[in-house]
Amino acid sequence: MNLSLQGIYDPALVALIAAVALGCSGIPGLILQKTGIGQIIAAVTSILAGLAGVTAALQMLFSNTTTTYQLQWNLPFGSCELVIDPFSAFFLLPVFLVSAAASLFAVGYWPAAEHRTTERGLTFFSGLLASSMAILLTARNGVFFIMVWEVMALSAYFLLVTEHEREEVRRAGIVYLIATHIGTAALFVFFSLLAAETGSFTLPAAGSLSALSPSAAIMALAAFIGFGAKAGIMPFHVWLPSAHANAPSHVSAVMSGVMLKMGLYGIFRTLTFFHDPPLLWGAILTVCGITSALLGITFAVAQRDMKRLLACSSIENIGIITTGLGVSMLGLSSHNTTLMYLGMTGALLHILNHSLFKPLLFLGSGVIIHATGTREMNLMGGLGKGMPRVAAFFFIGTVAICGIPPLNGFVSEFLLYLGFFRQIKEVSLVSLVLLAPLLALVGGLAVVAFTKLYSSVFLGTPRIPSTAHPHEAGMTMLVPMAVFAMLCLLIGVVPQQALRLVSPAIEAIYPEMISTDVSAEFGAILWRLSQASLLLLSAVVVAALLWKWRMGKNLVSITSTWGCGYQRRTSRMQYNGSSFSELAVSVFNGIMRQRVERPDLDGLFPVRSRCIDAPTETLLERLIAPLFNGAGILFVFLHRLQHGLMQVYMLYIFATLFILMLWAN
Repeated sequence: MNLSLQGIYDPALVALIAAVALGCSGIPGLILQKTGIGQIIAAVTSILAGLAGVTAALQMLFSNTTTTYQLQWNLPFGSCELVIDPFSAFFLLPVFLVSAAASLFAVGYWPAAEHRTTERGLTFFSGLLASSMAILLTARNGVFFIMVWEVMALSAYFLLVTEHEREEVRRAGIVYLIATHIGTAALFVFFSLLAAETGSFTLPAAGSLSALSPSAAIMALAAFIGFGAKAGIMPFHVWLPSAHANAPSHVSAVMSGVMLKMGLYGIFRTLTFFHDPPLLWGAILTVCGITSALLGITFAVAQRDMKRLLACSSIENIGIITTGLGVSMLGLSSHNTTLMYLGMTGALLHILNHSLFKPLLFLGSGVIIHATGTREMNLMGGLGKGMPRVAAFFFIGTVAICGIPPLNGFVSEFLLYLGFFRQIKEVSLVSLVLLAPLLALVGGLAVVAFTKLYSSVFLGTPRIPSTAHPHEAGMTMLVPMAVFAMLCLLIGVVPQQALRLVSPAIEAIYPEMISTDVSAEFGAILWRLSQASLLLLSAVVVAALLWKWRMGKNLVSITSTWGCGYQRRTSRMQYNGSSFSELAVSVFNGIMRQRVERPDLDGLFPVRSRCIDAPTETLLERLIAPLFNGAGILFVFLHRLQHGLMQVYMLYIFATLFILMLWAN
């Protein structure tokens, strides 16, 4: 590799070294025999590499520089360049941050002493996944991109099936493997057409291709399918709920917080290749995005599995980001600078925000599962008393993901709302105003889903004995959660500083979007939003202190509440998550097709029975699975033709040749 040093310190080189260090972090654990040493080495290496990588990425963002390295290889696919521009540097931030936090979290959540058979492989593939994602962001050769993409996909698969002795995990792994390779097949089509168009496998410069060429629409569709399958955009989301639910929680944090963004990065980067994209491209992205957001959060409301709820919420947030990108493309096609800026800024800022509050929630779910041994929300309750720190951090994550001020989730959605309402005066794009109530509906359903999650887990009383005595998490698990919680609060309070991270990334791919007047105008709006957030936060702190002071002065008494006429009440009689969301679920039951079973109660003393309200994976279970079952029946019939007799196979060959001769005549 030819490396041109820029002075004594080159941040791009530091980022690449950090990426390689992440990939090598799990190797000592495969070699060393002493239990736990390899995991500690991997955690320390990942943290150091993460700190170095985040620092280097920030320096490249603020200096607005692009660095290119040439990788010397003998493959017949042209030159292989590794390029780090501000846009790649922006996506490198969550890669290094989340991977370092997950590595530290794993020390307490998946200790080597208790998981001797799985810890080494889990640690190795965790580092390999993080490294492949970081290198992927620098790849500028289509073949090399596919190579690294497959390393990333297979690393995630091996992490997902860590607990492969469970049938549910194996099934989730198979669905993921099929979905990711269908996406990869689409990427083969995309990069092949791209090479045919440009004459090289080197990725083209921004704006160098025409969106009106005959192959442009096919390339865009192939890229949308290939990258959208990885991002989890509907209808390519079928692998996501089960994969995120069944992977170890710190792996789910990396997959949701970072790996999904690799699909979004591919879509963003692909769109930059073309100049003057048609309105149809932006319209398709907008419709798919808002559909993913609405249906994703609808499925989240119905979940009883805590991690499945978080997984479906990831589909919602990916939909919000895709909506912002689609709105930005509509602005680009109609030469509306304000709409371009607000859509792209909102999308990129939501990528950053989602990379903070979603890992926080997945890590929190890992702590809860570690303490209770279950993912079922209806079996939990009252954990806030025994886990006050986890409850506080988790509360910050739930408020952030619901888009409520003064936390970071509100800022990016606020920019999208501004973009929608700014189009009231634009006759050509006035229909975008209709997206505002849909996004508001998504936000309202998010409040329902995460109120259900938080109240079912942390409030009330324990519903089963195993959750009655939870234990607070150790520092290795609390510190990563605290870091993400503080960053969520920081961006929510000073959003104008987060805008400084986004602006160089936008300028690197769409310089025409960065207008001095537009950026100054909305920078001033975010400054006023910052002041309002500080005021709101101060009011909340003062109210909390007054409440604590008032409670401290009063005598605390414990007494029973009204038992609704029951003399011997149990904790199972309290309102649970399914009860809370029943009305919202019934409204959207035509989409979710929830499986409901009610018992028939006969006589004065009916036998023990139970009610079942189970959400289903509508697309997977009602469309895709029947298609695969039909294909399986066909293959069984074809399997009967395999007799193992050479003379029969020769007869097949003769019959085939005879049919081809008749066809030719």
